[in-house]
Amino acid sequence: MVGRNESSGAMFLWRSEMILLLDIGNTHTHVALANDRRVTRHRDLPTSGWKGDASPRSLKAMVGRSRIDAIVFCSVVPDVVPLVRRALKSVSTLPPLELTAANIAGVGVDYPRPDTIGADRLANAIAARHHFGCPSVVVDFGTAVTFDVVDRGGSYIGGIIAPGLAAMTDYLHEKTALLPRITIREPRSVVGRSTREAMLVGAVHGYRGLIKELIGKLQGQLDVRRLPVIATGGYARLISRSLREITVVEPLLTLEGLRLFHGFHRGRP
Repeated sequence: MVGRNESSGAMFLWRSEMILLLDIGNTHTHVALANDRRVTRHRDLPTSGWKGDASPRSLKAMVGRSRIDAIVFCSVVPDVVPLVRRALKSVSTLPPLELTAANIAGVGVDYPRPDTIGADRLANAIAARHHFGCPSVVVDFGTAVTFDVVDRGGSYIGGIIAPGLAAMTDYLHEKTALLPRITIREPRSVVGRSTREAMLVGAVHGYRGLIKELIGKLQGQLDVRRLPVIATGGYARLISRSLREITVVEPLLTLEGLRLFHGFHRGRP
C-alpha cells in the first residue's frame, strides 16, 4: 500500500500486518490468515490430524510463502497444544500468543473461576462486544452449543452449555438398536414419514425450540428489550433459519475475536 511522509511529502510503501490465527476445537481446528482489518483466508483442519502429519502439512500449504508477522491461537484441547506449537515452527520462528483468561484484552471478565472458561468463548465475547455492543449474547454451534453473555458493563459473565446437535443425534444412533445415524439438514415436514425424517424433525425443530427458549430466559435475566444475539459455528445457519431471536450469523466470529485480541494486546484494536 502507498503512504505519504507528512513532513517531507515523500511517498513510501507499507505492508499490512499478516496474522496467523488458530482456533483449536474438539473436532476441528479453524485456521485463518488476517490483516489489521479482517480475516482474509480460512480453512478447517481436523484436530486429530495434529497427531500425525496431515494437519501440519495442510497448515504449511495454507501459509505458503506468506510472511507471518504474528501468531495467535486459542484451544479447548490442552493435549494438542504442544503438537500445534511444534507445527507452527515450520511456518514461522515467532512465538505464538495464546489467548487465556489471564491475558485477555478487549473485554472484561466477571466470573468466579476465569481459568475454567473455554478460550474460544472468550474470543467470541471480544468479537461480540467490539462489533455488536453490550449486552450481547453469542450462540456457538460446535461439538457442544454454548451461550456466552457480555453484560451491560462489557464483561463476560458466563453462559450456558448444552449438547451439540450432532452429539445428540449420534447418541440416539449409538444407544438404540433401530435408529440410524443421520445427516443433519432442513426437514421437509413437521411430521416425519420415515425414521430418518422423524429424527430430523426432532433434532432441527426441537433444537430451535431449545435455542429460542434459552435466549428468552437470557433476555429476561439481562432485563433488556433489544439483545443482539450472534450465531456462529457449524450449524449456525441451519438452526438460525426462522429464528427471529438470532440477530446475525457470523461464521468467523471466533477467529475475528482472536484477530481483535491481537490488536488489543498490542494496544491498538
